[in-house]
This record gives sequence, C-alpha cells and structure tokens, in this order.
Amino acid sequence: QVRLVESGGGLVQAGGSLRLSCAASGRTFSSYAMGWFRQAPGQEREFVAAINWSGGYTYYSDSVKGRFTISRDNAKNTMYLQMKSLKPEDTAVYYCAGDPRSGSYRLPDSYAYWGQGTQVTVSS
Repeated sequence: QVRLVESGGGLVQAGGSLRLSCAASGRTFSSYAMGWFRQAPGQEREFVAAINWSGGYTYYSDSVKGRFTISRDNAKNTMYLQMKSLKPEDTAVYYCAGDPRSGSYRLPDSYAYWGQGTQVTVSS
C-alpha cells in the first residue's frame, strides 16, 4: 500500500508563488508515475501535471503550462509542484496521485493512490 501526504498549501496573493510537496511511503517510489490534480468547489477534479517514474518526462494542462513545474526526488520519496504567477482561478484543493497504471495520466480514475489534499487560495 502507498501513502501520500501533501503539504505546502496556503493563502497567497495573485502573482505570488507556492511550492507543494507530496511525500510518499510504501511501495518503491521510483516504480510509478505521479500526478497533481486540483478540485475547486462545485467542480470536477482536473488534471494539473504529471511526471514519469524517473522525472524525465513531464506533462501539463494548458491552464498551468509555463507557470507550474512538476518535479520529483526519488531519493527523498517526494514529488513537488512549484507554482508561480498564481491567479485567483488556481484556487482549489490540490491532490497528489500515484501510479496511473495503464490508464491515461490525465484522468483521475487511472490513479491507484491519492493524498488527502492541500488547500491553495489565491486572493486578487
């Protein structure tokens, strides 16, 4: 079993930055891909970014491309999401997810493991 714990959320002004972390325990961290999703009130959970097992390949939604950077440190069993130029529309609960298995990395249903989420609020 894999346990994922997010941290780093908070309140920030528009234009500011935050770095989210996702600490993993259980299975060998480097054996699976990871992703970040977010969910705003009343909306479906949406894909933000994903990274393959080695960190050599990364993928982003159009809404965050150029502002967010996903990375991972397999030696520390941790994934990160560096968020810059934050906008009020980035406000959401951010979730990390592990192991999309054979499904699309962009679909929440593909992932086997989920964290509890961390709130990010961007004020205008």
